[in-house]
Amino acid sequence: MKVDFDSQQVYVVGGSTGIGLAVAKRTAALGAHVTIFARRRAALELAADEVRAVRRQPHQRVAWRALDVADPALVTEVMQATVADLGVPDVLINCAGRAYPRRFEDISHEQLAETLRVNLHGCWNTVRALLPYMKAHGGVIVNTASLAGLIGVFGYTDYCASKFGLVGFSEALRQELKPHNIRVFVLCPPDTDTPGFATENQTKPPETRAISGRAKVMSADAVAEALLRGMARGSFLIIPGVDGRLAALAKRLFPGLVAAVMDRAVRSIARAGRTERT
Repeated sequence: MKVDFDSQQVYVVGGSTGIGLAVAKRTAALGAHVTIFARRRAALELAADEVRAVRRQPHQRVAWRALDVADPALVTEVMQATVADLGVPDVLINCAGRAYPRRFEDISHEQLAETLRVNLHGCWNTVRALLPYMKAHGGVIVNTASLAGLIGVFGYTDYCASKFGLVGFSEALRQELKPHNIRVFVLCPPDTDTPGFATENQTKPPETRAISGRAKVMSADAVAEALLRGMARGSFLIIPGVDGRLAALAKRLFPGLVAAVMDRAVRSIARAGRTERT
């Protein structure tokens, strides 16, 4: 399946840093007009400069809009104004997300609610606001979930709930929008070297570190490249990296083995704790 970004309108939500910024730069390098959305104005201005620097042609438009995806009324207002000003997106890429790994007992109702508002409701809100426009001529929607949307991981109960939900949302949405010539993809990256990942590392329980410590951390650029390759292949579920794909395959075919490996990592932390106490 050919995906041609030349002169296409690309909206990247969560486009000021990390995977979103990497995707914005790659699509601009392929000739797209790019609009990035995020909460912080300063980060948006810097990111827009980076995107402009890699445009294929100087006439390509690069714009930014401040947006909190967790506020449905604001999302509708900003998206309506952006469409009126810049045009209907041919491609919507949802990359906004957050994670604060902690043990289940340490996750407050407030953290759970905020995680769901950003990671799951945020995608719902942007799709809801833009779908009436996109249905008129078709397009592409990409929702960024996580490998933790396919495999439950110690310390990520609220995050996994949001990302598993996002995978299901995307799968159902794909069926509904196919008659309208709108293709839906879901991106499930493994651990990726982004500012958000650095924030996660500040609250990770030791068991979480033990489970994920052996996995390779991908670069945001590598994830963006894998996304574009997956879109070109027409793959609904896009899992960047060999390690991530093998983990997802093992989970599907040998779930007991994957659980045993993670349980072993958790037990190793418990044994280390007992040794320290004695």
